[in-house]
Amino acid sequence: METNDPSLTSGRFLVEVARRYGDHCAIRFEDREIRYRDLEHQARQLAQGLVGAGVVKGTRVAVLMANRPEWIVSAFAVGMVGGVLVPVNTFATRSEFDYILRHSDSALLLMQPELLKHRYLDDLLAAHPEIEASEPGRLRVPSLPQLRRVVSLGIDALRGGVEDWESLLAQGRDVSDELINELIDEVEPSDDGLIIYTSGTTANPKGVLHTHRAGVLQGWRFVDFLCLTDDDRVYTTYPFFWTAGIAMSLLPCLAAGACLLLEETFEPGAALERIESERATAVHAWPHQQKALCEHPDAAGRNLSSVRKVDFSSPIAKLAGIDKDEYGTGASYGMSETFTIASSLPADAPAALRRDGSGRPNPGMDFRIVDPETGAAVAEGSEGEIAVKGVTFMRGYYKVLPENYLDADGFFRTQDGGRLDADGVLHWSGRLGHLIKTGGANVSPVEIEEALAEHPEVKVGIPVGIAHPTLGEVVVLCVVPTAGATPDQDEICGYLRSRLAAYKVPRRVLFFRADELSYTGNQKVQLQPLAEAAQRRLESENAEVEGYRYGS
Repeated sequence: METNDPSLTSGRFLVEVARRYGDHCAIRFEDREIRYRDLEHQARQLAQGLVGAGVVKGTRVAVLMANRPEWIVSAFAVGMVGGVLVPVNTFATRSEFDYILRHSDSALLLMQPELLKHRYLDDLLAAHPEIEASEPGRLRVPSLPQLRRVVSLGIDALRGGVEDWESLLAQGRDVSDELINELIDEVEPSDDGLIIYTSGTTANPKGVLHTHRAGVLQGWRFVDFLCLTDDDRVYTTYPFFWTAGIAMSLLPCLAAGACLLLEETFEPGAALERIESERATAVHAWPHQQKALCEHPDAAGRNLSSVRKVDFSSPIAKLAGIDKDEYGTGASYGMSETFTIASSLPADAPAALRRDGSGRPNPGMDFRIVDPETGAAVAEGSEGEIAVKGVTFMRGYYKVLPENYLDADGFFRTQDGGRLDADGVLHWSGRLGHLIKTGGANVSPVEIEEALAEHPEVKVGIPVGIAHPTLGEVVVLCVVPTAGATPDQDEICGYLRSRLAAYKVPRRVLFFRADELSYTGNQKVQLQPLAEAAQRRLESENAEVEGYRYGS
């Protein structure tokens, strides 16, 4: 698809796939089956409700839901009327949730009341009692100054200022389908489409603002990258609140006419049963989830022969009886700022090509390798820092001036090392910065350090990322105790667990003396020597962390 195609908006995308695939099954969730035609109808109904509730072009609409049909319907409804979607991480802590709502200027929150141990609605009302004391549509919350409405699934009646789902739909009964069509036509590919919040090098998550074009273009492109067809049935665990879930699972499945198999939560036994019973042809799951599937006691007895589109390097491939390396997504490179992949080779490219690098730049994407210190371009084939710009690059970090993250030529410095060879193939070599990427999620060391700052028995606490075969990296906390203190791992992790999302809690705590650390001239701890010392410590102890034994 051409990068300047006027159809690259989420509203036009849904209209087109519904026209193409009509009665084909789009989503399977629990005992529900939603056809493409029905998905468009439900999105239009909700769009009418949004109009009735006062949503206009540019309105920020936050969505706090797991991977369920209502998330998808909400996303497309917001896009149809020109609103800006703000997906909220279902693992977010209370403070992160409030930060996202406030920072994004969200005027409407669409949510589910609870998930597993999370009581989202109860927590929201406890933290902001003004909501329960308000009238629907007339919220006045100083700590969330832009918020005007909260609408929740799974409640039968109003809870103060919180409206139930049917009440929202009812507000659109006098909104014509003709008006919705006109609103869809008024949205341009260049318009703001969504804000994805992702952990960065500062404690607060960064708001990555993308246009409609970026996401929709990636949706069409991923059909080719993943080799999807309308016969595919794709089981996914990728959450829709990150670009991976949207660009790799949701949009390409719909663009291909495939069937998306959804579950709100991941449990290996249930997932195996679902993959087998639904005859899934593709499995999208994080490496540690794939490992959990294959180590489950039921794995050997399951018939997963329907699965053909899974990385040959995945343990699932062996379970599915795949014995040739004919499919793999490893020849790619990207990030939230580029709406996932910015370079790639098709997953069915010859294995030798896929193993040799991270693919070529996607059409409309421009890479440059620069000196990490000076920013000057390096010679062809030389190692340096990867810089990128192009058609799926973000509009910007929300509320951050562009000169604070772009160089003079408009390139974004990724803090990743790599090189471009003579054939234009990108070769990624690893992180230059200190962000820890574990299980597909970014973890800010600064956030962990700040959460630990008031612990009375910790003098120095520095998180480092240690390589792990299935998670990419694990968070290991290196601690120098205060004089005379003897903290232990369980106590420190428990302390952090009450302050951080679960995936940010260190998987191992190592204790050091102050004289075991290396320092810079201005007495800052040198991180690379510390990470190397932590690695050696784990290896010397033959330590097992998340199923992997170091030093073995």
